[in-house]
Amino acid sequence: MIHFQAVTKSFGPTVVLDRLDLEIPTGRTTVIIGRSGCGKSVLLKHVVGLQRPDAGRVTVDGAVVHELDPEDLERLRFRVGYVFQFAALLDSLSVGDNIRLGLRRRGLPPGEIERRMRESLAVVGLEGNEHRYPAALSGGMRKRVGVARAVALRPDYILFDEPTTGLDPITTASLDELMLRARRELGATCVVISHDMKSVFTVADRIALLHQGRIRQVGAVDEIRASDDPVVRAFLEGRPERVEMA
Repeated sequence: MIHFQAVTKSFGPTVVLDRLDLEIPTGRTTVIIGRSGCGKSVLLKHVVGLQRPDAGRVTVDGAVVHELDPEDLERLRFRVGYVFQFAALLDSLSVGDNIRLGLRRRGLPPGEIERRMRESLAVVGLEGNEHRYPAALSGGMRKRVGVARAVALRPDYILFDEPTTGLDPITTASLDELMLRARRELGATCVVISHDMKSVFTVADRIALLHQGRIRQVGAVDEIRASDDPVVRAFLEGRPERVEMA
């Protein structure tokens, strides 16, 4: 389980997270929604120690992330696949080597690395593309390589930061199916940041709305759809003036 406990994070005078509490249950997909710039990606980065809280704590399976020494933090990161918003592939490496990199850091034997690399590309429908370079791929293909890189690690957790932003409906549907497969076939706990409500309702087991630095409401998909909270309703209905007033 991932647990945020009274987490506060500021950048200069701007408070992004304000004593935020949230539990991410194991084996399910939790989607975090909220307005652009409200701190969703900042929240996600705390899980792997890319950000440290000013106050409060984030625990993963009972371990306080910001208290881990470098070796234990590295071990935690081996258990977490991170799919960045813009894929974050290394342009100087081929698709295959982008996937192999994390597997090599784990010290896996060469044969296992090759098997996992090819299997993960097959999962995302990109088999045979291991020799291509990121610059030769479309945006949707780069994102699928990012998913393949995460899946190849066989992680306990997968974090998806805006996986469908800027994609056409067909590619979006494909990535939605990949997220569902990650939970179903790998048994991974998934945390997804998204603005795409159709995608949110497709992949989520639970939805949490981040508003003014705190979780305004969290619940199952049907609970959120039926919510009478004015901020939740305004967000779902696309009425920004109501969100800003609350």
